[in-house]
Amino acid sequence: MTDFARQRAALADVVAIPVTPFTESDQIDQERYRALVRRLLTAGVQALTPNGNTSEFYALSPEERRAEVELTLAEVEAAGADAQVLVGVGLDVPTAVASALEARAAGAAMVMVHQPVHPYVSQDGWVDYHRAVAEAVPDIGVVPYLRNPAIEGAALARLGDACPNVIGVKYAVPDVVRFASVARDAGLDRFVWVAGLAELWAPSYFVSGATGFTSGLVNVAPEVSLALRDALRAGDHAAAMRVWELIRPFEELRAAHQSANNVTVVKEALAALGLCRRELRPPSTVLPPGERERVATMVKGWRLP
Repeated sequence: MTDFARQRAALADVVAIPVTPFTESDQIDQERYRALVRRLLTAGVQALTPNGNTSEFYALSPEERRAEVELTLAEVEAAGADAQVLVGVGLDVPTAVASALEARAAGAAMVMVHQPVHPYVSQDGWVDYHRAVAEAVPDIGVVPYLRNPAIEGAALARLGDACPNVIGVKYAVPDVVRFASVARDAGLDRFVWVAGLAELWAPSYFVSGATGFTSGLVNVAPEVSLALRDALRAGDHAAAMRVWELIRPFEELRAAHQSANNVTVVKEALAALGLCRRELRPPSTVLPPGERERVATMVKGWRLP
C-alpha cells in the first residue's frame, strides 16, 4: 500500500502555484511557462501546483489545463528534480474526475481539488464530491482545497476514513481559531495541513498546526518564500516575522478589494523583472500605471533581513 511519504513531505513545504504567461495572441506562452517552472525548481521548490488559482484555473480551457500539466511534468523531468506535481482539478464531478485521471496518466503524484463551484454545499455533499475524485485515483495523493468555513473537521475525518489517499488539506479560511479547531477535529497528524492563504497567514497557521504554505509570491522571489519556510521550520518566530514584514505590502496589495488583484500583482511583479507579460484574462485586469510603478519599486527593493 502506498504510504505517500514523498508527497506528504512536499506538501509540508512551500507549495508553489505557477502563473500562466500568455502571448500577445492570448495563447499560453509555453517557453516562458517552462522557464518560470525551471526557475522555481532551481531555487529548490519541492511542490508545484499547475492549474491553481494563481494559474488562472477558471480562465483556462480544458486543452490549456492539460497543456499546463504536461509542460510542468516535462520541466520537472528535464531538470532531474525531485519535486512533486500537484495538479489542480475541479468544476463538476465528471470533469474533476476526468481531470484527475488525466493527471495520473500524465505522471502527476497528486491532485488538488478546487473548492466545489456550487451555491449550495452540504457537509455530506462536500464529502461525496471529494470522495468521487479520490476513489477514481486511489494510487495518487488527493488534497482538498478548503475555502468554506462551514465544512467541519468531522467531514474531513469521514473523507479521510473512506479514502486513505486524501493526504493533505489546503486550508484557506481566514480564521486561525477555526483552522486550529478543524485540524484537531479532523486529525492533526492524519493530514498534512497546508496554509492555503500564503505567506501572510503562514506564521499564525504554523503555530496552530500547519507545516506547509501555498505561495504565488514564490514565482517572483523564491528566496523570500523559502526563507520564511526555513524560519518557521526552525521555530524562529522573530526571523519569520521579519520576512513577513518585508512582503506584507505586496501581499496586502494582492488581498485588497476581496483579492481582485491577487494574480494581477504577481504578474505585474514578474513583468517588472522581465520574466512574464502582465496580461491576464477576464475577470482579472492589469493594474493602472501608478500601481504598476509601486509594484516594481516594491519588488526591486526587496532585501532579505
